[in-house]
Amino acid sequence: MSQELEPLFRKMFRLGIDTFMVSDLHVIRWLTGFSGSNARVLLNRHHSALFTDFRYGEQVKHEVDSMESVIIQNSFVDTFVEGGYLQGKKLGIQAEQVTVYDAGQLGEKLKGIDIVPVHGFFDEFRELKNELEIAWMKQAAAISEKVFEEILPLISTEVTEAEIAAEISYRHKRYGAEKDSFDPIVASGIRSALPHARPAKKTFSPGNLIVIDMGCVCNGYASDQTRTVAFGRIPDEARKIYEITREAQQLGIEAARPGMPAKELDTLVRGYIDKSGYGEFFGHGLGHGVGVEVHEKPRLGKTSEDYLLSGSVFTIEPGIYLPGKFGVRIEDTVVMGKSGVAPFQRFTKELIAL
Repeated sequence: MSQELEPLFRKMFRLGIDTFMVSDLHVIRWLTGFSGSNARVLLNRHHSALFTDFRYGEQVKHEVDSMESVIIQNSFVDTFVEGGYLQGKKLGIQAEQVTVYDAGQLGEKLKGIDIVPVHGFFDEFRELKNELEIAWMKQAAAISEKVFEEILPLISTEVTEAEIAAEISYRHKRYGAEKDSFDPIVASGIRSALPHARPAKKTFSPGNLIVIDMGCVCNGYASDQTRTVAFGRIPDEARKIYEITREAQQLGIEAARPGMPAKELDTLVRGYIDKSGYGEFFGHGLGHGVGVEVHEKPRLGKTSEDYLLSGSVFTIEPGIYLPGKFGVRIEDTVVMGKSGVAPFQRFTKELIAL
């Protein structure tokens, strides 16, 4: 068994868990490389295995070499019991993934085995990225930046937000991404003040800001970036808001240090925006971790209890949103090194006027 699983086994031992059932497909991808849509993993120091169904019989041979692969004929639980895969008396499950109903079903079928729900079991291990994981994330970021450069010239009064979003998704895959890491956000005019606006069948009008938030997945790992651009000549207030946001984002990049409480960095950047007179219009957290999921630990916000550790990858994305007028968000994904952070994105953060 791979030595990479040893820290997991040590944590299981501390919790008194003999076997751990993994049901989150993101965690399964992180653990094994398996990218199918139906799987479970049983972790046990003596015998770990991945279970999936007939559809993935060939795929699993190419993607999983760290543990045994089992093709199920019945349900997962029936296979566990009939094959004697459940060792010990305590089975750990992911509390945030397994419903109360499913946990009850497990309890009924697994006689003599205690079900132990554990919240966030894998978070601390997923948070710190190795060199290969970082390389894959940089690759994803590079694809998104290439796509972003290509879609800017397509923006005109003749196309819609939805059409630009569709181009982003198409070009991500065209350049080698598996998929978008989330549905692209393309929001212009007053809709740019909606932090998570869905692209509308609305054409672009001169004199407006456009927020474009996008990312893709490469080798299972996500990218995330946001830029705000001007379409034609924008109002002076919009230009002012842009500069405040850009300066705040740069402050976050320069101030981040390993071991720093995440909420401390959020407070610093939020304070800058507040002193500029727009604190009430920055309502979300400063950022979030990125990995096999586009939102994971650490969380950068007012109440976060996380720390910014060396090897962690996260976003720095302040925004100012004036309802009924416009909004600005600027976002980089960064990796924490020994003395500070380095952004994956290289695209300019000076205001671009299309």
